[in-house]
Amino acid sequence: MKVSSRVAALVAAALLGSLSTASGISTARAAGVPVLPGVNMEATVKAAQIDPRRDDNTLTPGAKASVLLVEEALRDRNLLDAKWVDGYFGTTTIAAFAEYQESLGYSGLDASGLPGKASLTKLGAGRFTVNHVLVPGARVAVGDVVINTRTQSMLAEAKRLLGRDLALDQGSYNPGGDPTSAGTHDGGGVVDISVADMSPATRTTVARTLRRVGFAAWVRSPEQGDWPWHIHAVAISDTDLSAQAQHQVGDYYLGMNGLADRGPDDGPRLPIRTWEEYRLG
Repeated sequence: MKVSSRVAALVAAALLGSLSTASGISTARAAGVPVLPGVNMEATVKAAQIDPRRDDNTLTPGAKASVLLVEEALRDRNLLDAKWVDGYFGTTTIAAFAEYQESLGYSGLDASGLPGKASLTKLGAGRFTVNHVLVPGARVAVGDVVINTRTQSMLAEAKRLLGRDLALDQGSYNPGGDPTSAGTHDGGGVVDISVADMSPATRTTVARTLRRVGFAAWVRSPEQGDWPWHIHAVAISDTDLSAQAQHQVGDYYLGMNGLADRGPDDGPRLPIRTWEEYRLG
């Protein structure tokens, strides 16, 4: 079969890249420089959201190797019993990671047990490197509410896909601002979107589009709680999520509605992807 010049060039580039990487590793080893394993932060954070909400010990796909490295580091700091070093980022590992974050002087959102870039990098010093890094970004004002730049980018893409604006009724970093929110808006990555000018079909379309770009999103009705019709959206894997918002993301992955009753997901179904996975196509 005849191979096009473009395909041949791509294959050659891939081979050269592989050879370069292998050569770099071999050179480092030959020089006595330790080659550290890598922790995939995206996979680790995903497990830290989902695993604590599971009813069993099923591992989050693609996360085991990274979670094990994190758990081994926590074990060696006497923060996690050896029996919990199993690749499952459940409630015990969450508590151990939170204790580690507190030992670094962090508190509040920075000590929730959800790995952040700084705490994960410090834990891995001399043990592992951190790749596929997640960063929520700076806080920015959007009208009367505050969100972070990662959430802002996600909303901008949803608006582009929809061809319409989205008005925010509530933003992020709003502790105690709305008691009906049960703390979900205390941290980053969470917004409530007004549906005042939307038909039922449009509400569903907006929720579907938000899910497409990496939100766990649901249309909320007055029958479900003490609130008006709105769309509640949580940016999956935002490392500033409050504990309550983390639980909503975990439940979303497990096919639930993100409410206290943990009922079945009542939103539009499509493959679940994070913002980073969406951007990769």
